[in-house]
Amino acid sequence: MTAPINRPQEGTLLELRNLRTHFSTARGVVRAVDGVSFTLDRGKSLGIVGESGSGKTILARSIMGLLPKRGTIRHGEVLYAGQDLASLGLKGMRKFWGQEMSMIFQDPMTSLNPLMRIGHQISEPLRVHLDMDKVNARATALKLLQDVGIPEPEKRLDQYPHELSGGMRQRAMIAIALACGPTLLFADEPTTALDVTVQAQILDLIQDQRRDRNMSVILVTHDLGVVAGHTDEIAVMYAGTLAEKASTTELFANRKHPYTEALLRSIPRLDQPSHTRLLAIGGRPPDLITPPTGCRFAPRCPYAEDKCRAEIPELEAASADHSFACWHPVGSPRWQSKQDELVSTGVLSASGGIA
Repeated sequence: MTAPINRPQEGTLLELRNLRTHFSTARGVVRAVDGVSFTLDRGKSLGIVGESGSGKTILARSIMGLLPKRGTIRHGEVLYAGQDLASLGLKGMRKFWGQEMSMIFQDPMTSLNPLMRIGHQISEPLRVHLDMDKVNARATALKLLQDVGIPEPEKRLDQYPHELSGGMRQRAMIAIALACGPTLLFADEPTTALDVTVQAQILDLIQDQRRDRNMSVILVTHDLGVVAGHTDEIAVMYAGTLAEKASTTELFANRKHPYTEALLRSIPRLDQPSHTRLLAIGGRPPDLITPPTGCRFAPRCPYAEDKCRAEIPELEAASADHSFACWHPVGSPRWQSKQDELVSTGVLSASGGIA
């Protein structure tokens, strides 16, 4: 039997200590997550952002233990309410999933079973984890569909996933994830392929459920605009490592890592004239089998110097709610002199964008 979890009502719920997840392949070892550490308090929301391939989804799956057995190398600690999840084993984690933590997967059309009715898919975890009978499980599933705002919930219980719109399928996925009352919810790109209006509805729904349930949320996305109004903190990942972590307000007002700055500059702005050229980040992410020797962003960073290419910067705390890993952070004297040099040589425009 799994020992009962003492869920804290406040304070630290999740703590990662130097988490590493590597995969053995024919080409070599892929360092998908390489030394990530952070804490998350009960009832708080954390956004994990970065380009595709930066390790965001693998980090979330590493925390939940949803990794293939073959070829996976995992080190470090994942502490949930003070308990190391590695000590639970697969059997313990199966009892842990759903009741303590759950995930909203990226694409509901491929995550939902196309051969099972929506009501059955919501009822199944209730019967498996909470030992509900069929009648009570169906009544709870109906209540969950009402909670997530699906119209005509009685009708939707007996429909198949292909009979629902994209927004309703995503709401059904959220209902499944919330069914057993988890304390920690992962939302992995929950608004992919949805139109802007439905995106806002889904994000607001997750936010409302977080407040109502005193639930912690980890929101995985590549879009800084998504996390801007829906998270308390933001962790910026690059090539399997944390580049910067800060409160949401602090990150947007006072970002320090050049990669974070580049991500923000690449977002289209409404105050710019039509057909303004987007400020894309030059180059491409590194090969995680043979990552760069020093800072992993150095090959794409216009401010990189010899030290950046030779030595790995550690994640340093600039304040109680802000840490970053950079030798020449945004706003520092050496960063400013380097930017002035790049502007004068035409590498950067006067506004700071790539020329």
